[in-house]
Amino acid sequence: MRLKDKVALVTGGASGFGAAIARHFVDEGAKVVILDLNGEGAARVAANTGGAVAVAGDVSQRDDIDRAVATALEKFGRLDIVVNNAGWSFRNKPIMDVTEDEFDRVFAVNVKSIFHMTNAAVPVMRKQGGGCIINIGSTGGIRPRPGLTWYNGSKGAVNLLSSAMAAELAPDRIRVNCVAPVMGETALLETFMGVPDTPENRAKFIATIPLGRMSQPDDIAKACVYLASDDADFVTGVVLPVDGGRTI
Repeated sequence: MRLKDKVALVTGGASGFGAAIARHFVDEGAKVVILDLNGEGAARVAANTGGAVAVAGDVSQRDDIDRAVATALEKFGRLDIVVNNAGWSFRNKPIMDVTEDEFDRVFAVNVKSIFHMTNAAVPVMRKQGGGCIINIGSTGGIRPRPGLTWYNGSKGAVNLLSSAMAAELAPDRIRVNCVAPVMGETALLETFMGVPDTPENRAKFIATIPLGRMSQPDDIAKACVYLASDDADFVTGVVLPVDGGRTI
């Protein structure tokens, strides 16, 4: 069990990548706090996995982040791993059609949430003598598709700030890495595509992925398990594409 006795906080854990990450972490021996705006969904995932507790909250709000970190400390006594997975996007559309509210929400959920989590979790990790932060970026921040310009920009920020955080926090023995998934089969799929989710439309996107399929939640979860484990104790500052070759 690669995460035995570790305590993790996973944001956006009510579904998709986050739910799979929480499940795999518990299977590997971790205790997990799941933070999600969908409190009922987070509670269902926690109940189904065992070894997890749910907190309802908005990752763009510092008070909710603080409450999740406090829950980890109250329930499990420490915080070893943070996975900043929660993400959002507007529907794929021309750049001039994106509203200011849509822009603000994308950057609040995808980027500002990491600012809040860093300020809440890093002091705890410093006091413990180390920790691990994993940010979920995107291949959109490496090889962007049209129609998602501002989303791509937010994920480019996540990819880059992960490396910058790694450089600054290394003296504190806090490792920071980033997983960059290709488009996955999650609730946001049709949002990213901007067209109905039909076999024909899927085929057009899959044709751009050399290994011939979209990412699955388990693909992302397995990468996170590795980066959170002691197997990766000398790995920091990495942006790891889990993309079937999309960014080649």
